Amino acid sequence: MKVFISHAHSDERLAHKVAATLKASGLDAWDATREILPGDNWAQEVSNALQESQAMVVLLTPDSVRSEWARWEMRWEIEYAIGQKRFRRRLIPVVAGDPDVLNSDDVPWILRRQKMIDLTEHENEEDGIREVARTLLQVT
Repeated sequence: MKVFISHAHSDERLAHKVAATLKASGLDAWDATREILPGDNWAQEVSNALQESQAMVVLLTPDSVRSEWARWEMRWEIEYAIGQKRFRRRLIPVVAGDPDVLNSDDVPWILRRQKMIDLTEHENEEDGIREVARTLLQVT
């Protein structure tokens, strides 16, 4: 299963960790920061990746929900996934970062009623990321 990771540019470190854990679990993770090369048509590459993916992980951090650009980009990606049957039960919102800075009003409205994986509720970030992989593997 190919997994699209939707995230803000400032959250590259976390996106890389998620991608590495997903790959170690046997999933194919697409991460724009590693897949799009200088000179590539960014919009076309993202569009192709979405069309080829069967799941999406949305990284919700203080940076991603407060950046106008990231919110616009993520909204577009989320709306695409929600409209595709192959993403059913395979769109996983992941909350990361300081819970005192990120509140439910910051989360895109379309995700507010979905069960989320909150990395701050785990003993360490890696345990939470492994939960993301386990969740996706259960719906394959």
